[in-house]
Amino acid sequence: MARERKQLDRRWLWLGAAILLVVVFFAARSMLRERLPVRAVQVVREELSKTTATNGRVEPITPYEYTSPLATTVKAVYVQPGDKVPAGKLLMVLDDVQARARLADAESGMKTAQATLEAALHNGTQAEQQAAAAEVTRARLDRDAAQKNLDTLIRLNADGAASVGEVAAARDRLAAADVVLKAAEQSATSRYSPLEVERERVALAGAESNLAAARQVEDETSYRAPVAGTVYSVNAQATDFVQAGSTLLEMADLSHVRVRAYFDEPEIGQLAVGQPILIRWDAKPGVNWHGHIERLPAEVFTLTTRNVGATFVSIDGTDDGLLPDTNVTVTVTTESEPNTLTIPREALRFENGNYYVFKVVSDEEMLRVPVTIGPITTTQVAILSGLQTGDWVATGTTNGQPLQLGVPIRVLR
Repeated sequence: MARERKQLDRRWLWLGAAILLVVVFFAARSMLRERLPVRAVQVVREELSKTTATNGRVEPITPYEYTSPLATTVKAVYVQPGDKVPAGKLLMVLDDVQARARLADAESGMKTAQATLEAALHNGTQAEQQAAAAEVTRARLDRDAAQKNLDTLIRLNADGAASVGEVAAARDRLAAADVVLKAAEQSATSRYSPLEVERERVALAGAESNLAAARQVEDETSYRAPVAGTVYSVNAQATDFVQAGSTLLEMADLSHVRVRAYFDEPEIGQLAVGQPILIRWDAKPGVNWHGHIERLPAEVFTLTTRNVGATFVSIDGTDDGLLPDTNVTVTVTTESEPNTLTIPREALRFENGNYYVFKVVSDEEMLRVPVTIGPITTTQVAILSGLQTGDWVATGTTNGQPLQLGVPIRVLR
């Protein structure tokens, strides 16, 4: 009998314990359900940097581009892309038959212009000068003969052997001979007017320009490296026909390159010479190059659908690995504040013209605290007053519910 009572008491004890556990479980579950799960971060001091990223293109600082001066064929090519060449190395030769023909025509034209100017300055060619001298001599002889005839008729008229009319006719012939002599002498000394001489000077200058251009074309049919560098583009091979003006070869000293970065128009006002630049190239992930703004945009132009300004970026230190004409990502730091009290942007709230945050004061409670802010970046906000280093602020909830006061919370740090 006692044994049965003892077993009954033990059963009631286990039943009571089970009921108590169930009550505790559901009570705890109820309490946890009602608490708002809140994410919180700590207020820290760090460097606050405002950055802007854009695209850019690598280019040599001093590129050398060779274009065809005329439509012709390529005679020979002595290099390939990637070749490192010394200064003076022969790179490419074009067929220069047309260039030599043009040069010969230009030399002939200049000699003709020189001879024409020489004639204008010296009153004609040698043959013209000889003819003019002969004309003067003939006119002088005619004038002398007319003078003698007049003198003879005057004596005869005095003796009554010649009439007055004959004397007058002789005088007219002498006057005509004088006119012819003066014209011949003037032609022999001033055949060309100053305006005609100046015209021949201009013609000679034009002929000299044509000759210089023809010589330049002849020189440009063979290309040599002006400096030691690397050939990075060859666009023609031997026997290819090329049009005038087409780019045939490009080379440069690739130990000196820069980046041409394209910033959108609204961002240009934030740029300044010397601002630090971070350069990344997708072809080499994990590798960074550093530089600074060397020159600001001089104009705004349309690039595809964007209005941009070209900014030149000088690379600091080594630029090994950056190839010409590659597309890179450029990030400029426009503002930098060291040792600044910061919070994430998602922790900042705004209402009625005032900023505030939800400050976590315990694992179950938070307060609304007004703050004064400084510069804002894409991810961080500078706090000037209202918080201290080490404080915790709520950034949001994990269940999508809005942050609010007076509700039990469960802080997730």
